[in-house]
Amino acid sequence: MSIITSVEELNALYGGVSEASVAKVTKVLTAEYRQMIEASPFAALATVGPEGLDCSPRGDDECVVRVADDKTVLMPDWRGNNRVDSLANIVRDPRVALMFLVPGSNTTMRINGTAVVSIDPALTDSFEMDGRNPRSVLVVTIGEVYFQCARALMRSQIWNPERFIDPATLPTPGALLKAAKADFDRDTYDREWPERAAQTMW
Repeated sequence: MSIITSVEELNALYGGVSEASVAKVTKVLTAEYRQMIEASPFAALATVGPEGLDCSPRGDDECVVRVADDKTVLMPDWRGNNRVDSLANIVRDPRVALMFLVPGSNTTMRINGTAVVSIDPALTDSFEMDGRNPRSVLVVTIGEVYFQCARALMRSQIWNPERFIDPATLPTPGALLKAAKADFDRDTYDREWPERAAQTMW
């Protein structure tokens, strides 16, 4: 196997970057970048900690983050599995990366920066949904923000309904759990999961 072992080799293989690839990076949200991010109900949150890396899906009913100002976005931590992998990483290493998807658009947005985990009551209360508040809110300080080339989403045809996969042809969550733990009760989990999810969305 031939592998690349240096940045110099990478640069020689791929060549230079275009003007747009460099010019698109800003240190603060432009009005247009803000418009794109506020159209996104879903983001992937990447963090790093002593045990390694983590990438967590984050979603909300409308915008997945709230723009506080041109250097700060706020992300409520809604109910999940309580593993708190991302949060545990952030309290030990504040570096984060966010990638935002906008349904129907092939342009994604990226934020690299730092975050803290806030439990300020006024902040958590401000995100109240269906009578529930998030237990914490990520306060993300932007280091750089930019849009991503659309080719990856264009190649994947991710928004093309003709390419959607029938969930019935895929393993259920219970089946995935049983594959990891042989004595797991797959049928009970799959039967109870839809109602449990509906009752614990926020």
